[in-house]
Amino acid sequence: MKSIEGGVCAPQGFQAGGIRCGIKEGSLKRDLALIYSEVPCTAAALFTTNQIKAASVLVSQQHLAQGPIRGIIANSGNANACTGEEGIAAARRMAERAGAVLYIPEEQVAVASTGVIGVPLPIQLIVDGMEALRGSLRSDAQGHEDALEAIMTTDTRKKAGAVELEIAGSPIRLGGMVKGSGMIHPNMGTLLCFITTDVLISPECLDQALRRSVQRSFNRVTVDGDTSTNDMILIMANGEGRNPRIETPGPDFEAFAAALETLCVNLARAVARDGEGATKLLTVTLRGAADEDSAVVLAKSVASSSLVKAACFGADANWGRVLCALGYAGIDFDPHKVEIAFASAAGRLSLCKAGVGLPFAEAIAKQILLEDEIEISITLGPGPGEAVVWGCDLSYEYVKINGDYRS
Repeated sequence: MKSIEGGVCAPQGFQAGGIRCGIKEGSLKRDLALIYSEVPCTAAALFTTNQIKAASVLVSQQHLAQGPIRGIIANSGNANACTGEEGIAAARRMAERAGAVLYIPEEQVAVASTGVIGVPLPIQLIVDGMEALRGSLRSDAQGHEDALEAIMTTDTRKKAGAVELEIAGSPIRLGGMVKGSGMIHPNMGTLLCFITTDVLISPECLDQALRRSVQRSFNRVTVDGDTSTNDMILIMANGEGRNPRIETPGPDFEAFAAALETLCVNLARAVARDGEGATKLLTVTLRGAADEDSAVVLAKSVASSSLVKAACFGADANWGRVLCALGYAGIDFDPHKVEIAFASAAGRLSLCKAGVGLPFAEAIAKQILLEDEIEISITLGPGPGEAVVWGCDLSYEYVKINGDYRS
């Protein structure tokens, strides 16, 4: 397996594009994206666990339940959430018009939206831009870049990737893009993620591979403790790679699932690194729990602690906040066996052993925590459970961004 260029356009048979249609007044960035497969795709998806679901989520769930998918239309600048029947009609209109210009049934188009909640979607702007959107489709890296820009909101970095592997002698590619900076928390916290692949695979195996990958990637990211109304991760597999069809677990399935997990982990890390107002990527590595599930809960508790995040922002080696976050996670462990260390490119420093603080030089600790990537390493004891969770620090800028998000 190797990394390649091209994003969602890297796999065979996919095109992408993006335009500006003026959804958010005053913005000059692209705000309407389209991803298209030349042939029908096996598809799988996971959606927000929030009980309040955007119109795009509801429509996409219906369309995926009906069969193959060939296109994804997505807008930024407006979430089309909490907009009632008008919002549902607008989401359906997006799919219908995209299907019309692509000459495919509207049921083969998934819909995604991101932006401000509770504001009616200016659907006529999207309808008026549909021909231009179709004209923007390209099968090269530029098409991918244009579509990626069009789904970004408060993101400060483009987050994408592609990998290639060989299955039974056939080269197979996967490409992905993700937008997400705020309202990110486990429970499928990813906002919008679109993945394309030319693998030939059954719907059941594709769904299984996606669920496994998300559980070990996007479900281990936390930025601010909020789960969006619009979260969606969708993968389209068009079979153009011509590999023997993957229908059961085995070496071919495991090779594909491993590649998908690698791609998702890279995208998830990028989401955490680009958290709203973030200055640092935090990696919480926890070992010695009773089992993996327990390790995940404990590591998430540390990564989502506002006090831990604020201490990392201020380069303050306040390891007691880490121990405290472990203690209220609701998982049994022996506090007298806990070890905690902070590490970065500047070095590694043990701060706690057997649940008790160790003497350390504040100046050295500060240098370690001033780096833009920090690892919080935790060992609980001899248990087999391990997990890695990603988060970010909590800065003044986060409050600034979300204090005037609508304006």
